[in-house]
Amino acid sequence: MRSAVFLLILVNVALFAFAKMHRAAQSEPGRLDQQVEPQRIRLLSPQEVAALAPSKIAALPDVCVEWGPFAEADRVRAQADLEPLGLGRLISQRSVFAPDSAYWVNLGALPTRTAAERRVGELRAQGISDLSVVDFGRGQFTVSLGVFRSESAATARAETLAAQGVLGTHVEPRQQGAAQAMIVVRDPPQPVVVRLKELQLQYTGTDLKVGPCTPAS
Repeated sequence: MRSAVFLLILVNVALFAFAKMHRAAQSEPGRLDQQVEPQRIRLLSPQEVAALAPSKIAALPDVCVEWGPFAEADRVRAQADLEPLGLGRLISQRSVFAPDSAYWVNLGALPTRTAAERRVGELRAQGISDLSVVDFGRGQFTVSLGVFRSESAATARAETLAAQGVLGTHVEPRQQGAAQAMIVVRDPPQPVVVRLKELQLQYTGTDLKVGPCTPAS
């Protein structure tokens, strides 16, 4: 009888050891090899990720949406447009520099800041967006109507403005080195992504970039 009990214990120990070894063989790497096909996995480019639907962007883990670049006046206005979303700590900003080659559309020299601000008010009443007052040097000011990466894009903006009745615009190379800002939204919910895409269309010369969040410098 004692021999039978001892034999039964040995059998149970052997079964336990076998089960443990089997689980070790089915470790996390082993299970992943069975569940996925590594050759079919690839990283999406920023352009491909940005083209995803808002629901898919919102589902990505640890993702940041960057919107910009903005001159200071436009950054303040853009952040005001985002205030109703109540983003709190999800929103931040980082400084960037203007591209090496850029062109801007402006209204030429105006004698005072007051004159430039008055012109901005008139243009906004006409439904024109992406406006800011810029120091033109030598005590003069101007109204910026957008900064672009290419001369053709700036010219297209000037032509669109002319069709809207805004005449006397200038397309010129923009001096480089001025700091601009990117608005950064971390892990945005779907409604926020939708709103960002809507607002981006209202700020000519800005882009949305979607990618992994980078540590704050």
